[in-house]
Amino acid sequence: MEPVLANSVRLADDGVHVLDRRGFPFERTWVRCATVAEVAKAVEDMVTQSSGPYFAVLWGMVLAAREARGLPPERAVAHLERAGELLVATRPTNNHLRKAVAAVLAGVRAAVAEGRDVEQGALEGARAGDERYRRRSRALGAATAELLPEDGAVLTHCWADLYLTETVAAAQRAGKRLRFFCTETRPYLQGARLTAETLAEMGVDTTLITDGMGAAVLASGEVDVLLTAADRVTMDGHVVNKVGTLGLAVAASAFGVPFLAMVQAPDRLAPTAADVPIEHRQGEEVLHTLGRRTASDRVRGHYPAFDVTPPRFVTTVVTDRGPYAPDRLADYYADEQGNAG
Repeated sequence: MEPVLANSVRLADDGVHVLDRRGFPFERTWVRCATVAEVAKAVEDMVTQSSGPYFAVLWGMVLAAREARGLPPERAVAHLERAGELLVATRPTNNHLRKAVAAVLAGVRAAVAEGRDVEQGALEGARAGDERYRRRSRALGAATAELLPEDGAVLTHCWADLYLTETVAAAQRAGKRLRFFCTETRPYLQGARLTAETLAEMGVDTTLITDGMGAAVLASGEVDVLLTAADRVTMDGHVVNKVGTLGLAVAASAFGVPFLAMVQAPDRLAPTAADVPIEHRQGEEVLHTLGRRTASDRVRGHYPAFDVTPPRFVTTVVTDRGPYAPDRLADYYADEQGNAG
Protein backbone atom coordinates (compact mmCIF):
# COMPACT_ATOMS: atom_id res chain seq x y z
CA MET A 1 0.00 0.00 0.00
CA GLU A 2 1.40 3.39 -1.02
CA PRO A 3 1.92 6.06 1.64
CA VAL A 4 -0.71 8.78 1.69
CA LEU A 5 1.59 11.53 0.44
CA ALA A 6 2.54 9.60 -2.70
CA ASN A 7 -0.80 10.61 -4.25
CA SER A 8 -1.87 13.86 -2.64
CA VAL A 9 -3.06 15.81 -5.71
CA ARG A 10 -5.96 14.62 -7.89
CA LEU A 11 -7.66 15.92 -11.02
CA ALA A 12 -11.45 15.64 -11.03
CA ASP A 13 -14.32 16.95 -13.12
CA ASP A 14 -14.90 19.76 -10.61
CA GLY A 15 -11.27 20.86 -10.29
CA VAL A 16 -7.99 19.87 -8.67
CA HIS A 17 -8.22 18.32 -5.20
CA VAL A 18 -5.17 18.92 -3.00
CA LEU A 19 -4.52 17.23 0.35
CA ASP A 20 -3.97 20.04 2.86
CA ARG A 21 -0.59 19.21 4.33
CA ARG A 22 -0.76 22.02 6.85
CA GLY A 23 -2.95 19.83 9.04
CA PHE A 24 -1.60 16.40 8.09
CA PRO A 25 -1.45 13.81 9.69
CA PHE A 26 -3.90 15.00 12.34
CA GLU A 27 -6.45 15.98 9.69
CA ARG A 28 -7.09 14.56 6.22
CA THR A 29 -8.68 17.55 4.50
CA TRP A 30 -8.81 18.03 0.73
CA VAL A 31 -8.90 21.52 -0.75
CA ARG A 32 -10.78 21.83 -4.04
CA CYS A 33 -9.32 24.29 -6.54
CA ALA A 34 -11.80 25.09 -9.30
CA THR A 35 -9.52 27.42 -11.26
CA VAL A 36 -5.85 27.74 -12.09
CA ALA A 37 -5.73 30.86 -9.90
CA GLU A 38 -6.98 28.81 -6.94
CA VAL A 39 -4.28 26.20 -7.59
CA ALA A 40 -1.66 28.96 -7.57
CA LYS A 41 -3.02 30.30 -4.28
CA ALA A 42 -2.96 26.81 -2.74
CA VAL A 43 0.67 26.32 -3.72
CA GLU A 44 1.66 29.77 -2.46
CA ASP A 45 -0.20 29.24 0.83
CA MET A 46 1.65 25.95 1.48
CA VAL A 47 -1.46 23.79 1.19
CA THR A 48 0.84 21.37 -0.63
CA GLN A 49 4.59 21.01 -0.15
CA SER A 50 7.61 18.94 -1.23
CA SER A 51 6.77 17.37 -4.62
CA GLY A 52 3.08 18.19 -4.18
CA PRO A 53 3.37 21.55 -5.98
CA TYR A 54 4.78 19.80 -9.06
CA PHE A 55 1.65 17.68 -9.42
CA ALA A 56 -0.60 20.60 -8.50
CA VAL A 57 0.93 22.61 -11.34
CA LEU A 58 0.52 19.74 -13.82
CA TRP A 59 -3.18 19.42 -13.12
CA GLY A 60 -3.61 23.16 -12.64
CA MET A 61 -2.45 23.62 -16.22
CA VAL A 62 -5.19 21.21 -17.30
CA LEU A 63 -7.68 23.49 -15.54
CA ALA A 64 -6.21 26.37 -17.54
CA ALA A 65 -6.88 24.38 -20.72
CA ARG A 66 -10.49 23.88 -19.61
CA GLU A 67 -10.74 27.63 -19.07
CA ALA A 68 -9.56 28.13 -22.67
CA ARG A 69 -12.33 26.02 -24.20
CA GLY A 70 -13.73 27.62 -27.34
CA LEU A 71 -10.77 29.95 -27.90
CA PRO A 72 -8.81 29.82 -31.16
CA PRO A 73 -5.68 27.65 -30.74
CA GLU A 74 -3.22 30.55 -30.61
CA ARG A 75 -5.26 32.33 -27.91
CA ALA A 76 -5.67 29.11 -25.96
CA VAL A 77 -1.91 28.54 -25.97
CA ALA A 78 -1.35 32.14 -24.86
CA HIS A 79 -3.80 31.59 -21.98
CA LEU A 80 -1.87 28.51 -20.87
CA GLU A 81 1.43 30.35 -21.11
CA ARG A 82 0.10 33.08 -18.80
CA ALA A 83 -1.24 30.43 -16.43
CA GLY A 84 2.19 28.80 -16.41
CA GLU A 85 3.86 32.09 -15.48
CA LEU A 86 1.41 32.52 -12.60
CA LEU A 87 2.05 29.01 -11.28
CA VAL A 88 5.84 29.16 -11.54
CA ALA A 89 5.91 32.47 -9.67
CA THR A 90 4.28 30.90 -6.59
CA ARG A 91 7.45 29.08 -5.44
CA PRO A 92 10.32 30.33 -7.63
CA THR A 93 13.20 28.45 -5.99
CA ASN A 94 12.05 24.97 -6.99
CA ASN A 95 12.44 24.57 -10.75
CA HIS A 96 10.17 21.50 -10.88
CA LEU A 97 7.25 23.89 -11.28
CA ARG A 98 8.83 25.20 -14.47
CA LYS A 99 9.25 21.62 -15.68
CA ALA A 100 5.60 20.82 -14.95
CA VAL A 101 4.48 23.82 -17.00
CA ALA A 102 6.84 22.84 -19.83
CA ALA A 103 5.47 19.28 -19.88
CA VAL A 104 1.89 20.47 -20.32
CA LEU A 105 2.78 23.13 -22.88
CA ALA A 106 4.66 20.50 -24.91
CA GLY A 107 1.53 18.37 -25.01
CA VAL A 108 -0.60 21.36 -25.99
CA ARG A 109 1.71 22.50 -28.77
CA ALA A 110 1.92 18.98 -30.18
CA ALA A 111 -1.87 18.77 -30.21
CA VAL A 112 -2.23 22.16 -31.93
CA ALA A 113 0.34 21.20 -34.57
CA GLU A 114 -1.69 18.07 -35.33
CA GLY A 115 -5.02 19.92 -35.35
CA ARG A 116 -6.20 18.21 -32.17
CA ASP A 117 -7.98 19.55 -29.11
CA VAL A 118 -5.97 21.81 -26.78
CA GLU A 119 -7.51 20.33 -23.65
CA GLN A 120 -6.66 16.80 -24.73
CA GLY A 121 -3.10 17.91 -25.44
CA ALA A 122 -2.86 19.43 -21.96
CA LEU A 123 -4.10 16.22 -20.38
CA GLU A 124 -1.61 14.17 -22.38
CA GLY A 125 1.21 16.50 -21.37
CA ALA A 126 0.24 16.38 -17.70
CA ARG A 127 0.04 12.58 -17.73
CA ALA A 128 3.44 12.39 -19.41
CA GLY A 129 4.89 14.77 -16.81
CA ASP A 130 3.39 12.71 -13.99
CA GLU A 131 4.79 9.45 -15.34
CA ARG A 132 8.21 10.95 -16.03
CA TYR A 133 8.55 12.42 -12.52
CA ARG A 134 7.56 9.13 -10.89
CA ARG A 135 9.87 7.10 -13.13
CA ARG A 136 12.83 9.35 -12.45
CA SER A 137 12.07 9.37 -8.73
CA ARG A 138 12.19 5.56 -8.73
CA ALA A 139 15.58 5.66 -10.44
CA LEU A 140 16.79 8.32 -8.00
CA GLY A 141 15.58 6.33 -5.02
CA ALA A 142 17.30 3.16 -6.25
CA ALA A 143 20.58 5.01 -6.83
CA THR A 144 20.41 6.57 -3.38
CA ALA A 145 19.57 3.34 -1.58
CA GLU A 146 22.72 1.74 -3.01
CA LEU A 147 24.82 4.36 -1.19
CA LEU A 148 23.23 3.82 2.22
CA PRO A 149 24.69 1.42 4.80
CA GLU A 150 23.37 -2.09 5.24
CA ASP A 151 22.56 -1.34 8.87
CA GLY A 152 22.79 2.29 9.97
CA ALA A 153 21.24 5.61 10.83
CA VAL A 154 20.28 8.45 8.51
CA LEU A 155 19.67 12.08 9.48
CA THR A 156 17.35 13.98 7.20
CA HIS A 157 15.76 17.42 6.95
CA CYS A 158 12.43 18.32 5.34
CA TRP A 159 12.40 15.35 3.00
CA ALA A 160 9.11 13.79 1.95
CA ASP A 161 7.14 12.35 -0.93
CA LEU A 162 8.49 10.31 -3.80
CA TYR A 163 12.21 10.84 -3.22
CA LEU A 164 11.69 9.57 0.32
CA THR A 165 9.30 6.71 -0.41
CA GLU A 166 11.26 5.41 -3.39
CA THR A 167 14.55 5.46 -1.47
CA VAL A 168 13.09 3.66 1.51
CA ALA A 169 11.30 1.13 -0.68
CA ALA A 170 14.51 0.38 -2.59
CA ALA A 171 16.46 0.01 0.65
CA GLN A 172 13.82 -2.33 2.05
CA ARG A 173 13.89 -4.48 -1.10
CA ALA A 174 17.66 -4.75 -0.67
CA GLY A 175 17.22 -5.94 2.91
CA LYS A 176 18.85 -2.87 4.44
CA ARG A 177 18.04 -2.03 8.04
CA LEU A 178 17.91 1.74 8.36
CA ARG A 179 16.96 4.04 11.21
CA PHE A 180 16.05 7.67 10.62
CA PHE A 181 16.45 10.83 12.63
CA CYS A 182 14.15 13.58 11.34
CA THR A 183 14.42 17.25 12.14
CA GLU A 184 11.10 18.86 12.98
CA THR A 185 11.65 21.54 10.29
CA ARG A 186 10.27 24.85 11.51
CA PRO A 187 8.05 26.76 10.98
CA TYR A 188 5.67 24.35 9.22
CA LEU A 189 7.01 21.21 10.93
CA GLN A 190 7.21 19.28 7.66
CA GLY A 191 9.80 16.95 9.14
CA ALA A 192 7.63 16.14 12.13
CA ARG A 193 4.33 15.85 10.31
CA LEU A 194 5.24 14.71 6.79
CA THR A 195 8.67 13.05 6.77
CA ALA A 196 8.45 11.27 10.09
CA GLU A 197 4.85 10.20 9.53
CA THR A 198 5.64 8.78 6.09
CA LEU A 199 8.65 6.86 7.41
CA ALA A 200 6.57 5.44 10.25
CA GLU A 201 3.85 4.56 7.75
CA MET A 202 6.47 2.54 5.84
CA GLY A 203 7.53 0.69 8.99
CA VAL A 204 10.85 2.47 9.47
CA ASP A 205 12.43 3.10 12.90
CA THR A 206 11.96 6.87 13.20
CA THR A 207 13.17 9.37 15.81
CA LEU A 208 12.18 13.04 15.77
CA ILE A 209 14.60 15.74 16.91
CA THR A 210 14.22 19.50 17.11
CA ASP A 211 15.99 21.64 14.53
CA GLY A 212 18.56 22.74 17.11
CA MET A 213 19.67 19.16 17.87
CA GLY A 214 21.16 18.29 14.49
CA ALA A 215 24.79 19.15 15.25
CA ALA A 216 24.67 17.30 18.58
CA VAL A 217 23.29 14.17 16.96
CA LEU A 218 25.96 14.33 14.25
CA ALA A 219 28.65 14.78 16.91
CA SER A 220 27.37 11.78 18.89
CA GLY A 221 28.48 9.27 16.27
CA GLU A 222 24.98 7.83 16.01
CA VAL A 223 24.47 8.96 12.40
CA ASP A 224 26.12 7.35 9.37
CA VAL A 225 24.89 9.74 6.69
CA LEU A 226 23.09 13.07 6.26
CA LEU A 227 20.58 12.69 3.44
CA THR A 228 18.26 15.36 2.05
CA ALA A 229 16.44 16.13 -1.12
CA ALA A 230 17.34 19.32 -2.99
CA ASP A 231 14.97 21.84 -4.51
CA ARG A 232 17.71 22.72 -6.95
CA VAL A 233 21.38 21.87 -7.54
CA THR A 234 23.45 24.27 -9.60
CA MET A 235 25.93 23.14 -12.21
CA ASP A 236 28.83 24.17 -9.95
CA GLY A 237 27.55 21.97 -7.13
CA HIS A 238 25.64 24.30 -4.81
CA VAL A 239 22.70 22.59 -3.11
CA VAL A 240 19.59 24.73 -2.63
CA ASN A 241 17.18 23.23 -0.14
CA LYS A 242 14.93 23.96 2.83
CA VAL A 243 16.54 26.50 5.15
CA GLY A 244 18.51 24.64 7.82
CA THR A 245 20.21 22.30 5.35
CA LEU A 246 23.33 24.47 5.32
CA GLY A 247 23.83 24.26 9.08
CA LEU A 248 23.43 20.48 9.05
CA ALA A 249 25.85 20.13 6.13
CA VAL A 250 28.50 22.22 7.89
CA ALA A 251 28.09 20.17 11.07
CA ALA A 252 28.24 16.91 9.11
CA SER A 253 31.48 18.03 7.48
CA ALA A 254 32.94 18.97 10.87
CA PHE A 255 32.18 15.53 12.29
CA GLY A 256 33.11 13.45 9.24
CA VAL A 257 29.58 12.42 8.26
CA PRO A 258 28.95 12.28 4.48
CA PHE A 259 26.22 14.50 3.06
CA LEU A 260 24.21 13.09 0.14
CA ALA A 261 21.88 15.49 -1.70
CA MET A 262 19.17 14.05 -3.94
CA VAL A 263 17.92 15.72 -7.11
CA GLN A 264 16.60 14.24 -10.33
CA ALA A 265 19.01 16.36 -12.36
CA PRO A 266 21.29 19.37 -11.86
CA ASP A 267 19.81 22.54 -13.34
CA ARG A 268 21.47 23.60 -16.58
CA LEU A 269 19.74 26.97 -16.30
CA ALA A 270 21.54 27.65 -13.02
CA PRO A 271 25.32 27.64 -13.62
CA THR A 272 25.92 29.13 -10.14
CA ALA A 273 24.04 29.84 -6.93
CA ALA A 274 23.58 33.44 -8.07
CA ASP A 275 21.24 32.12 -10.78
CA VAL A 276 18.73 30.71 -8.26
CA PRO A 277 16.10 33.04 -6.76
CA ILE A 278 15.71 32.39 -3.04
CA GLU A 279 12.13 32.63 -1.86
CA HIS A 280 11.61 34.86 1.16
CA ARG A 281 8.30 34.26 2.86
CA GLN A 282 6.50 36.59 5.28
CA GLY A 283 8.39 36.82 8.56
CA GLU A 284 5.05 36.55 10.32
CA GLU A 285 5.06 32.81 9.48
CA VAL A 286 7.92 32.04 11.88
CA LEU A 287 5.96 33.63 14.73
CA HIS A 288 3.35 30.86 14.57
CA THR A 289 3.32 27.07 14.78
CA LEU A 290 0.31 25.07 13.60
CA GLY A 291 -1.85 28.17 13.77
CA ARG A 292 -0.80 29.25 17.27
CA ARG A 293 1.38 32.27 17.92
CA THR A 294 4.73 31.43 19.56
CA ALA A 295 6.11 34.95 20.02
CA SER A 296 4.63 38.21 21.20
CA ASP A 297 3.63 41.02 18.90
CA ARG A 298 6.68 42.98 20.07
CA VAL A 299 9.02 40.97 17.83
CA ARG A 300 9.25 40.41 14.10
CA GLY A 301 10.17 37.33 12.12
CA HIS A 302 12.57 36.63 9.25
CA TYR A 303 11.98 33.71 6.89
CA PRO A 304 14.25 32.85 3.97
CA ALA A 305 12.57 29.59 2.95
CA PHE A 306 15.74 28.08 1.45
CA ASP A 307 19.48 28.20 1.98
CA VAL A 308 22.45 27.38 -0.22
CA THR A 309 25.07 24.79 0.74
CA PRO A 310 28.44 25.30 -1.00
CA PRO A 311 29.89 22.26 -2.76
CA ARG A 312 32.76 21.93 -0.26
CA PHE A 313 30.20 20.67 2.27
CA VAL A 314 28.52 18.25 -0.17
CA THR A 315 29.94 14.74 -0.46
CA THR A 316 27.76 13.45 -3.30
CA VAL A 317 24.90 14.64 -5.47
CA VAL A 318 22.67 11.66 -6.28
CA THR A 319 20.62 11.87 -9.49
CA ASP A 320 18.36 9.58 -11.46
CA ARG A 321 21.49 8.55 -13.37
CA GLY A 322 23.48 7.79 -10.26
CA PRO A 323 25.93 9.62 -7.97
CA TYR A 324 28.21 12.50 -8.98
CA ALA A 325 30.82 14.50 -7.13
CA PRO A 326 29.61 18.11 -6.85
CA ASP A 327 32.43 19.29 -9.13
CA ARG A 328 31.54 16.75 -11.84
CA LEU A 329 27.88 17.55 -12.48
CA ALA A 330 28.54 18.46 -16.10
CA ASP A 331 29.09 14.73 -16.63
CA TYR A 332 25.37 14.21 -16.05
CA TYR A 333 24.69 15.79 -19.43
CA ALA A 334 27.69 14.32 -21.23
CA ASP A 335 25.51 11.66 -22.81
CA GLU A 336 22.83 13.63 -24.63
CA GLN A 337 21.15 10.40 -25.67
CA GLY A 338 19.84 10.08 -22.10
CA ASN A 339 16.86 11.80 -20.61
CA ALA A 340 17.42 15.54 -20.50
CA GLY A 341 16.95 17.33 -17.20
